[in-house]
Amino acid sequence: MKKTIGLYIHIPFCKSKCYYCDFLSKPNQEDYFQAYVQALDKEMLAYHKLLSDYVVTSIFIGGGTPTILPIELLQKIGIRLGELFFIDPKAEFTIESNPGTLSFEALSGLKKTGVNRLSIGLQAFQNRLLKKLGRAHTLEQFLQNYENALKVGFDNINIDLMFGLPEQETRDWEESLLKVIQLDPPHLSCYSLILEEGTPFFRMWDQGHLLLPTEDDTLQMYRKCIQMLTDAGYEHYEISNFAKPQRKCKHNLRYWNCDEYVGLGVGAHSYFQGIRYHNQENLAQYIKESYCLQKLQKDPQAIHAKEAYEEYMFLGLRLIQGVSKEEFYHRFQRSMEEVYGSVLQKLVKLGLLKEEENNVKLTKRGLEVGNVVFEQFLLE
Repeated sequence: MKKTIGLYIHIPFCKSKCYYCDFLSKPNQEDYFQAYVQALDKEMLAYHKLLSDYVVTSIFIGGGTPTILPIELLQKIGIRLGELFFIDPKAEFTIESNPGTLSFEALSGLKKTGVNRLSIGLQAFQNRLLKKLGRAHTLEQFLQNYENALKVGFDNINIDLMFGLPEQETRDWEESLLKVIQLDPPHLSCYSLILEEGTPFFRMWDQGHLLLPTEDDTLQMYRKCIQMLTDAGYEHYEISNFAKPQRKCKHNLRYWNCDEYVGLGVGAHSYFQGIRYHNQENLAQYIKESYCLQKLQKDPQAIHAKEAYEEYMFLGLRLIQGVSKEEFYHRFQRSMEEVYGSVLQKLVKLGLLKEEENNVKLTKRGLEVGNVVFEQFLLE
């Protein structure tokens, strides 16, 4: 029986850089489009034999803004994936996109290429907030793109929203939630703004020029999000993710369950055969070296028992169902209590963790301070 794996493909191009973004992406790089897709082809070819014993159960093309590429180049990537790897007929195939990059023709082309899940980065329903974020689209463009996606036949669509934004009020967030519920997408990802060093937002905040909601207001937005979406029939299945029945993101579940995946493209991360590594982060160098995995792969780290325990707990606890004690023992041949007994007792006493049947999971309060909980699982 073949082992399963997920493939992530990084497209590092975008129309313009949002003020909060610290992802590996660059605007105004059209001259690299053709050469980059050719480089991806070489890297896929280099992985061909390595993945011959695997069946691909999920593909995720992320960025950047993948849909900034001409549809012909995206189709080339899709075709080569099918030629070089064994892809499960029921595989989830997602592509990220931003409004304004999804023409009817592009959507039709993606559908024909095998893409069956669309992720659209809306972020807010208010144009003034989109402008404040440095987003290159308007609400009207999103609504048109969403309508076109439905017409083309996409029935598995995720919409990204953000809260805790500069000058965002609670009523803005409630309006965004109410309007997105009316659109009835199968999946929603709702993230709190994080200020990352090196971004324009971080510099503005550091200089005292960024007006953010208070921590209490941001917490209230998160609580309102959970309440409104669960009331509307969405399952809150991961800290920031909500899905209709049978619509959880299979690819992201691989990450949270510590399953194997391979990242293709500049800077892409992998967890393969017990080793974590990332690709060359310089675009020109990646294009030059993409044929040779040894040259591409940087910072390989073998995941030993200590790291495996830690990752399994703080990634798995992101899931609302929590972490299975039985699965922990199955993976590591040690009980969870043996490794983390005192930590579990402490967090249960603090009301941040609870045990239900065979699972350890975050409480409502634990969800709100997840990072504090996760830190407790770092072993000395």
